[in-house]
Amino acid sequence: MSEQDILTRIKDLVDREHTLRSRAVDGELAPSEERRQLAELEVQLDQCWDLLRQRRARIDRGADPDQAQAGGPGQVEGYLQ
Repeated sequence: MSEQDILTRIKDLVDREHTLRSRAVDGELAPSEERRQLAELEVQLDQCWDLLRQRRARIDRGADPDQAQAGGPGQVEGYLQ
């Protein structure tokens, strides 16, 4: 996945988040379903940002950015703990 692919994926996920929030405000989505879907989107966004940071770090070190791998949900969600 190239940097541009990752950035496109991030934009798509953010667009989905905005749509989800709009649907919830309009009453088209139950609050519990909104929370569940938002939690899934947040994990996916965290994974994309993690992969992008890894790629950029590898480039800075002169390493192959294509060798970067996204962390699993447990890893990317546990960084601040």
